[in-house]
Amino acid sequence: MKPRYFAAVMLVGVVETAFGQGQPAVPKSLQAWEDPAQPAVLAKCGNPAPAFKMPSMPAVVSAATSAAVTPPAAVSIAIPGVIEAGKSWKVVWEGTGNNADGPIASDDGGLLFARNDHSDVLKLDSSGKETIVHRETRTGGSLSRNSKGELFVVARGLNPSILQLEPQRKVLATTFQGEPLDCVGGILNDLSADSKGGVYFTLGGLYYASAKGVITQYGKDLRTNGLILSPDENVLYVTNGPTVAAFDVQADGSLKNQREFGKLSSGGGDGSTIDSEGRLYVSTGHNVDVFAKDGKRLGTIPGPEGLHGVAFSGADKKTLYAVVLTGFMSQNRKSTVVAIPTIAQGFKGRSK
Repeated sequence: MKPRYFAAVMLVGVVETAFGQGQPAVPKSLQAWEDPAQPAVLAKCGNPAPAFKMPSMPAVVSAATSAAVTPPAAVSIAIPGVIEAGKSWKVVWEGTGNNADGPIASDDGGLLFARNDHSDVLKLDSSGKETIVHRETRTGGSLSRNSKGELFVVARGLNPSILQLEPQRKVLATTFQGEPLDCVGGILNDLSADSKGGVYFTLGGLYYASAKGVITQYGKDLRTNGLILSPDENVLYVTNGPTVAAFDVQADGSLKNQREFGKLSSGGGDGSTIDSEGRLYVSTGHNVDVFAKDGKRLGTIPGPEGLHGVAFSGADKKTLYAVVLTGFMSQNRKSTVVAIPTIAQGFKGRSK
């Protein structure tokens, strides 16, 4: 049976308006479920998922109540080898709408992230300069670059796909069991690219698109969101509601031995990253939980409300970046990128 949807609300778009007063409306790219042409696509599915809908949003709120990011107090408890006590998040970028998702490091110590509503990819360098490096991503969300330098994005527009952006632009995968990914239901969410040219991704469940574009589903009873490969690519971690699941990766990219890896401190898991020691970092909507390779939770880094994606970058890859979405249940949503210095060093073999 095909999975139905489990969509992380942090990644869902709605009609946007100006943040604050006197600013132009945010350009809006439609996700597949918002597109008026989707019912015609679903009508042709052999086993269509229920149409995805979001609750109605409240009216536009004033600038005074539009939920600016409020960084939490400094980290009070150190996590040995990870972060010192007394460190605080700092805002390094701000924007309107649902426009910061799937961050990864750039080669020069900056950051790349997808802007869902703008259908582009923005580069933020170490000095704060912004450059649009890819356009027309079809409502592109999370990013992943493999060890060979190939860059991928989840395209969330009608007829969702795994889209390769670099070194050449092409569609990697767009169908499952002969039908468009629209038929699976929900929202194409996160991805982690491997050195074989394939991509693991979440769409309610867990899937792998091979380098030839063939999609296979894995796992049982999963409520997926974020996922990441271990540094050696022998283990795949994927969030499963309030827990994290792990799979052993086989030589052909297939997955075996599903098991519970760890329990999150609160909420549900979202975007994840790893460091050079193989520790796992999982965002939970307001914190970042840190796990040892054996699944022991080493501690929690408190973060701003709305934190839903993490990546290492910066000088020597010793800065943890996070994307934050505030004012989600209003039409005046705001996207922010924050950063905090760490002792831990991100894994240098991949961008995230």
